[in-house]
Amino acid sequence: MRRDLLPDLGRATTRRALIFGGAAAAALVATPGIAGPLLPARARQRWTGTWATANTATERGEKLLPADRTVRQVVHLSVGGVQPRLRLSNEFGATPVRLGEIWTGLRAGGPDSTAFQPATMRPVTFGGRAGVLLPAGGALVSDPVPGLTLPPGADLVITYHLPEATRIGTVSTHAYQRNRILPGNVAAVADPAGGKVSKRYLLLGGVSVRTAGPSAAVVAFGDSITCGASTTLGANHRWPDHLAARLRAAGLPLGVLNAGINGNRLLVGPDIPVPAGGGGSGAGAPGRAFPLSMGPAGLRRLDRDALDQPGARYLITLIGVNDIGHGTAAAPMIAGHLQLIARARQAGFTVIGGTLLPFGGSVADAPATRLARSTLNDWIRRSGEYDAVIDFDAAVRDGAYPERLWPGYDSGDHLHPNDAGMLAIASAVPLGWFR
Repeated sequence: MRRDLLPDLGRATTRRALIFGGAAAAALVATPGIAGPLLPARARQRWTGTWATANTATERGEKLLPADRTVRQVVHLSVGGVQPRLRLSNEFGATPVRLGEIWTGLRAGGPDSTAFQPATMRPVTFGGRAGVLLPAGGALVSDPVPGLTLPPGADLVITYHLPEATRIGTVSTHAYQRNRILPGNVAAVADPAGGKVSKRYLLLGGVSVRTAGPSAAVVAFGDSITCGASTTLGANHRWPDHLAARLRAAGLPLGVLNAGINGNRLLVGPDIPVPAGGGGSGAGAPGRAFPLSMGPAGLRRLDRDALDQPGARYLITLIGVNDIGHGTAAAPMIAGHLQLIARARQAGFTVIGGTLLPFGGSVADAPATRLARSTLNDWIRRSGEYDAVIDFDAAVRDGAYPERLWPGYDSGDHLHPNDAGMLAIASAVPLGWFR
């Protein structure tokens, strides 16, 4: 790690950060104009992201899907709009994937349903064609789907037929949603019976819509806590979902895009080694296994999963606990955050830093990891490098034992918040920044 990239923790800065958390958080520091206007020139785009997922590669042993299968998947939208466009991704696939019929429409039924509301079913085309060949290592955006209006917070069904035997190479490993894989071509059937439940997203990248007026999108960039680990399956209780609901209730035309990957690290991925001098023994606490990193390093995937999203204007970070859990020290983490901030700001984003949650009692817990988290959080709060700061740590920690999650927010592993904890995280975001 280049020493010239490491910050001087004691230097004065000219930029002030907003700090906000839960009941135990520091007071909000009023800094007029820090977030800028809600709808600058960048946000006045025709298309705004309403849903997204962050993808990664499948394992080497991924089984071949037999020929003539239909994949039906449900996504929970944020901002409403018309003429949606779907982004399909084969970016980690080694071979092209042929898709036959592709259909979309609003969901009918409860949280386990993949049924269409029949009146909303629409075919999806690419360049006017009903089928498409997803290139190996690539992604494609569909034509606008005509005649389909998507209400804010709606559930959208996306279904496609795989006519050939297919080895899926690109997935979002944890959808926290029951999707289905069915035999035959039932893509255009409103409510087919049977099939096998899948809890992943296969070959999906995102959904964008044309909004009635100016709009923008907020990207939540993080790991399993952002992705939704330990939340109720099918309930849409990830903290970005709760934030989207708050924005809708406030009448703010903002999409919220979830760019979390379980096990993701900021600095290290399958193709990036541990930084020199940054630790990385593979365990947070001696003798306790910590999950392997998943997905490309956060800095490697930043453009694709965040900065290039349609209409994206704001970036909220909550990333670094997996680096620290694997033994990475605070100094490389700070350097990584500085790089993230610089790239996002250059792309025209308001960059909002989130402090890391407490993990006392978890597999990440050790004296060295506590020190690294504390040092990084202190820098996020006090350095002034971020345009604004959300003290997620203060929002969910136990007042009596601040190194631990408050028991009412703890999913049981002392690392991931439960549904109530996810709501507390989302509630710590001041909506006034976006007005």
